[in-house]
This record gives sequence, structure tokens and C-alpha cells, in this order.
Amino acid sequence: MITFDKINIIMQEQNFKNHPKMVPGFHYVVLPTLLLLIIGATINFFKSSEENCLPAGLILISLIVIMLLASFVRSFALRAQDRAIRAEENFRYYLLTGKPFPIGLTIHQIIALRFASDDEFVALAQRALDEKLSNKQIKAAISLWRPDYYRA
Repeated sequence: MITFDKINIIMQEQNFKNHPKMVPGFHYVVLPTLLLLIIGATINFFKSSEENCLPAGLILISLIVIMLLASFVRSFALRAQDRAIRAEENFRYYLLTGKPFPIGLTIHQIIALRFASDDEFVALAQRALDEKLSNKQIKAAISLWRPDYYRA
């Protein structure tokens, strides 16, 4: 059985340039196919005869609902991951400093800080707060990258 730990060894080392993760089946197959189906259903709806208007409309509405459902499901999963990351990084900050995470960091900053090694995490968190760094600026400032292979 292959576990994530074994896969991590096979994968190339994660860094600032290669950390964004695309899920090919979702991003390159499902979404484009769904978009093409919606375009086809829209054309079918406007070109259909009067007696076929209802089925064509129902197909179009169904595909739009499926597209919305796919986007909601993905956003709900990412929001749950965001909450988990916030809790993990708050705990990590507490273990390193004995204090809770500084108030004022946005969730996007916290998500970016998860890539920082323990040696630079606390200082970079304070810098992100003081200088209001964007998530991209935070990631670019990390010198020793701590990979996250589990984020989808």
C-alpha cells in the first residue's frame, strides 16, 4: 500500500515556484467538459423548437446547478482546510513562543506562513503583521521551505 509519506519521497521537492497544486482530473477534465456541456446546452436551448424548449431548458438548468454544486463543494472543502491550517499554525506558534497567534493576521497570511520553517516562522509572522505582507510576499520571503503535500 502506498501512503502519502511514500508519495512525498517520489514527488519533487516543494518550493515557492512549484507549490500550487492543480488536480488534473478536476481542473483539466471535469470543469472544461462541464463548461462545454453548458455552452452546448445553451445553444440547444436557443435553437430548439417550441415543443423541445422545456427539456432543453431543464438540461441547461441542471448543468448550471451541477457547475454551481462543483464550485460550492470545492470551496467548502478549502474552507475546512483553511480552518485546520489556522488551528495548526496557531498551535505551532504557541509551541514556539508560549503565546497565541498575533491578532490581525489574515487567513491568507496564515496559510502562506505554514510553508515557513520553525526557525523563521515567528519572525516572519510578526513581519507579515507589521508590514501587511501579501501571501505571495510571505512565500517569497521564506528561505527554508516547509512543504505541504496534503493541501488540495
